[in-house]
Amino acid sequence: MDPLDALTEIAYLLERERSSRYKSKAFRTAAAAIEGLSDAQLRDPGLRRRPGIGDSTFAVIQQALAGEVPERLAALRAENAPVGGGELRARLRGDLHSHSDWSDGTTPIDAMVDAARRLGHEYLALTDHSPRLTVANGLSSERLRAQMEIVRGHRGDGFTLLTGIEVDILDDGDLDQQDDLLRALDVVVASAHSKLRMERRAMTMRLVAAARDPRVDVLGHVTGRLVEGARGTRPPSEFDAEAVFAACAASGVAVEINSRPERQDPPDDLLAQAVAAGCLFSIDSDAHAPGQLSLLDHGAARAEALGVPTERIVTTWPLPRLREWLDRER
Repeated sequence: MDPLDALTEIAYLLERERSSRYKSKAFRTAAAAIEGLSDAQLRDPGLRRRPGIGDSTFAVIQQALAGEVPERLAALRAENAPVGGGELRARLRGDLHSHSDWSDGTTPIDAMVDAARRLGHEYLALTDHSPRLTVANGLSSERLRAQMEIVRGHRGDGFTLLTGIEVDILDDGDLDQQDDLLRALDVVVASAHSKLRMERRAMTMRLVAAARDPRVDVLGHVTGRLVEGARGTRPPSEFDAEAVFAACAASGVAVEINSRPERQDPPDDLLAQAVAAGCLFSIDSDAHAPGQLSLLDHGAARAEALGVPTERIVTTWPLPRLREWLDRER
């Protein structure tokens, strides 16, 4: 197989399984290092001395040139088979929650766009973090304005990159970005990232305020829980789910079904409660690398198993209908 394709797919699959970003970066760096080289140049033993090529990546290149599926790639393919989601996964047209290296993602915007196109997405919202989340290199208003201009250039050939933000919900329920910018964006995902153990009544008021905010489109990973993974586990925030989901339903705000396996947010019982409340939903990847865009199969499998009505999942809608909802007056 083509060595460049092999290196890129390995990076993609390492990202999907949320391996160390340094592992996937090593294979993406190697792919960039060999781009444009002839087979003769790739077979040259001196290739190993080229910057960006290590022992592991050199072995992949040589195995691919020999007409083999590289051992590392074969193993990753076996480990990363799709988990399901069936008919619902096939009906997903896009993703409203993703990150680039402008905040805490691992790759440039172009790499995220290329991966979304390969998945057959009709649209993708770029939702890097807001200023207060300094640990994630949140975007100042100036940086966000600059990014919006770049994002608007990625439209055409059946694909649209939407401007967006994952905006922090502040302690009082306000949003962590300038009002004019939030109103100018295509998609606003509002999420709580701090004080997740806030007292139940205060957390309820915080989330209800966000759900009622006319600038918000999606309420992201609503409980903030972690159930597995390198970051360890974290219990869900405590709040009155009936009040929060009622506010979402009344405002037309979508409850995010976060597809990251370490989140599985909302939990099954709250997801069923949101369905009963009449909420809209957005199945999102919360991708921080190109390979993580494919995690939508996890969210689709959960939604399908719990009977979430397909017609209420906004990421199954074609772009014109999605835009009507995003531009709604509330």
